[in-house]
Amino acid sequence: MTVRGAVDAPVFDALGDPNRLRIIVRLCDTGPSSTTQLTQAIPVTRQAASKHLLLLESAGLVSSSRRGRERVWTVQTEPLARASDYLAQLSRRWDVAVERLRAFVEE
Repeated sequence: MTVRGAVDAPVFDALGDPNRLRIIVRLCDTGPSSTTQLTQAIPVTRQAASKHLLLLESAGLVSSSRRGRERVWTVQTEPLARASDYLAQLSRRWDVAVERLRAFVEE
């Protein structure tokens, strides 16, 4: 594997939690949302949502801004694109390995 895998590890770690993944999917589907809106859409307390959002922010997956008293969260697509590229690279490696195994078995 490349060094890039180590760089993307926090992204994969953050996405490994079902609630954080739900938050990312929600933000991708609906666009920027406040903590309150996210809490209403995902079955977690406001405190739990805040913790998940801070972890997603530390992994670079979301950013936030203030609108009045609310914090509004926006998904950051760059880390998701890098994760997608990394998974595609892994998939190609597996395809090559499976093809080598198939050729060996058929000999």
